[in-house]
Amino acid sequence: MSASSNAAGPVLVVGATGHLGSQVVGELSARGKNVRALVRPASDATGLEARGVQIARGDMLDPDSLLAAMEGADAVITTAAGYTGSNKNATEIDTVGNANLAAAAAQAGVRRFVLTSILTSDRTPDVPHFWHKKLAEDALERLGVPFVALRPGAFLDQIATIGGNPLTSGRILWMGKARTPLTFVLTADLAGQLAAAVDADLHPGERIDLGWDRPTSITEVAELLGRAADRTIKVRAVPPLVTRAAGALVGPFVPSLKDMAAMLRWFDTGQYVADTTRQTEVFGRPPTAEDATERLAAQLLAK
Repeated sequence: MSASSNAAGPVLVVGATGHLGSQVVGELSARGKNVRALVRPASDATGLEARGVQIARGDMLDPDSLLAAMEGADAVITTAAGYTGSNKNATEIDTVGNANLAAAAAQAGVRRFVLTSILTSDRTPDVPHFWHKKLAEDALERLGVPFVALRPGAFLDQIATIGGNPLTSGRILWMGKARTPLTFVLTADLAGQLAAAVDADLHPGERIDLGWDRPTSITEVAELLGRAADRTIKVRAVPPLVTRAAGALVGPFVPSLKDMAAMLRWFDTGQYVADTTRQTEVFGRPPTAEDATERLAAQLLAK
């Protein structure tokens, strides 16, 4: 069953110009949804306009612009994350910005608010950008917004290419313990799940872990990716002590590095693992590690 949907009201996508958000726009359009995108005043929206997307100029740090963007909207999906960009207001986006979104959604009375959260965010107060997602969930719940939070694992298609295309270089750069299993996702899969969540039969306040059929170490990922592409891929691991030392030395001057070091320490505990029970019930069986790495290999070979 699906929740009732106001077909006339658009789905507002926050973060639509980003890598994940742009794919969410495509998934919504494929489902016949009217799409509206919140785009900052100085950002280029010509690509979105060419796809028939309504443009609402605004900013997460401008509450009035958020209210205007949500006027008449049926639902909201936010993929925005200050941590992943170069915006100097990254922390404010992840804290004040998310709080503003929650307040605007409560006032606008949207039917559903879909939040892109992070796996284990409620257990990681020492990892700022994880914890900020937990605080965003709390704000939505406190204000009575009918929200669902999808909590994906680490984005493999981004991580695997940090040191360049691994199919070309023959290696994946990894900072931490290379044999510790953890949960990965692919951006395209998450985009589809976010779009599907708009009308899925869900209870307000649900938090849903997202991942593959099993936790997978970066060593196994390299083996599977190499097998899919018929080439040898090795893991070039930076020892945990090096990343911790770098975080301690540079962290006071570059907060994002300290944040990243804290995230890597959490990865190394082996607790960054999804419970995919609810994912299976709502979105179907999770991708297998083999299927996901085969699809990633195909993408990388096409580049």
